Amino acid sequence: MLLSRYERMIARRYLLPGRSEAFIAVVAGFSLVAVMLGVAALIAVMSIMNGFRAELFGKITGLNGHAVVQGYAGQLRDWRDIAAAAKATPGITSAVPLIEQPLAVTYNGRLEAAQVRGMRYDDIVNNPTLKGKEVLGSLKRLTPGSENVAIGSRLAESLGATIGSEISVFNPQGASTPFGTMPRIVKYKVAAIFEIGVYDFDKIFVIMPIEDAQTLLLLGDAVSMIEMNTVDPDRVAKIVAPLVPQVEGKGQITDWRQMNRELFEALGVDRIVSFTVLSIILVVAAFNIISSLIMLVQSKRRDIAVLRTMGASHSALMRIFVTVGTTIGALGVLGGAILGLLFVAFREQVASFIGLVTGQNIWDPSMRFLSELPAKTDPFETIGICVMALLFSFLATLYPAWKAAKTDPVQVLRYE
Repeated sequence: MLLSRYERMIARRYLLPGRSEAFIAVVAGFSLVAVMLGVAALIAVMSIMNGFRAELFGKITGLNGHAVVQGYAGQLRDWRDIAAAAKATPGITSAVPLIEQPLAVTYNGRLEAAQVRGMRYDDIVNNPTLKGKEVLGSLKRLTPGSENVAIGSRLAESLGATIGSEISVFNPQGASTPFGTMPRIVKYKVAAIFEIGVYDFDKIFVIMPIEDAQTLLLLGDAVSMIEMNTVDPDRVAKIVAPLVPQVEGKGQITDWRQMNRELFEALGVDRIVSFTVLSIILVVAAFNIISSLIMLVQSKRRDIAVLRTMGASHSALMRIFVTVGTTIGALGVLGGAILGLLFVAFREQVASFIGLVTGQNIWDPSMRFLSELPAKTDPFETIGICVMALLFSFLATLYPAWKAAKTDPVQVLRYE
């Protein structure tokens, strides 16, 4: 929308009303602030939602893979053949044998529920979710037969254990005797304490070599499952479909969507609801722009009439007032984008400040799954939010601009 020189001059004057129109300037300022806050809130919330989903997805699939082959009764005997078939399936990048069993762990009279996970040594030290996450000790000490284990940081806190502590793992399924099944209690030394960043994982996981887990659970050469990763998590069902006949009668294939369906569906719904609710702020800001422009048109009726008698066209007046309103919106969008990105960059400090002021822990890891407040800003989504705010601002200017263009100079100058 190109403006002539005099149109730009008038629009600039109307953007900064005189003392007699101070109230109009205040309303316009509120409109700008409303747009700014709406854009900032949308960018910040959507970035945090994106970061939460991405971080949670990365942590969960990093330990559980994109899909798993789970053996019936918790045992997969011919797992080597299934793993070889999985690796030969197009689209599957890895197939790793695992043992997982919920058991109990005790130390110094404290008892905690735990998820014992057995992994091959190379898989332990090279797992991207575990690698470099040691708080104390080293995962490289988890060699087969060493009776060393690694435990999550939250579990270590609950037990009061540290490096070198001897914890006891309680397995109710022990050896059969004439007097019944005798539970197994095996002691292991804590060689590493890790912190993945997912509260539930750090609270329950006990990781040991797969050979030690087989001995603890009396599995012989069997494993519990095979974890698989694929080239595209969103197409995991189609990628693993050719493997179904191979595991039929031995186990079942479960992908990450089935394992975490409720969680990711809840995140999707929360994302849509948050976007919709926060978009209402932009709608309110648009109504503020309408109000300020209508008041501006009313206060400038004589000026508009004079401009019309001097030859200003309907379209020129439309362009002037559309420019005024859109400029208010554009300044709000620019300020909101900067404020939103600053909020995302300093989100931890902001959360700490809010917690200090309110006395409440607004990011409790036990409730939020993750230990830290994540964020991931999508440039295209940010641009979309800014474009949407600009569009609302532009649409809000059309009615007041049309009213200004329809002003009858004869009636105005005769009675005013």
